[in-house]
Amino acid sequence: MDDMIRKMKKTEYPLLNDFLYEAIHIPQDAEAPPRSIINIPELQVYVEQFGRGRADYALAAEVDSKIVGAVWVRIMNDYGHIDEKTPSLAISLYKPYRGLGIGTALMEAMLSLLKGKGYESVSLSVQQANAAVRMYQRLGFQIFDENEEEYLMVKEL
Repeated sequence: MDDMIRKMKKTEYPLLNDFLYEAIHIPQDAEAPPRSIINIPELQVYVEQFGRGRADYALAAEVDSKIVGAVWVRIMNDYGHIDEKTPSLAISLYKPYRGLGIGTALMEAMLSLLKGKGYESVSLSVQQANAAVRMYQRLGFQIFDENEEEYLMVKEL
């Protein structure tokens, strides 16, 4: 399996809609929501007009010349919003590629990119039941706030 992490091309930004849907945590034995759920304003903030904001950065994971995952950030008023200086992060992989280290590689590449751009921290929101919480903690994210279902996590860069 030949894989690489690279900057996502602007022509590939429409794929962020697919990865936005893939990023929705679906508890085991629960039915997946309809794909149209990504059209609600609370989710469109992650992808709408991506690439136009000063902190819009996206990386793609390629396996055998196919994009199988993405990580992207922007400063937005989303579930992971901290302040106007901290980009919020979103990441997802197609199911067959989860648990292979690709997500960690994507995250490490994005954290390095953000640090190189001078950002001091990055945030994300994740459902407490999502197995990805452990990966985020391994990468140094800490719980900043929480509610009954989600953690708001932050990593200093």
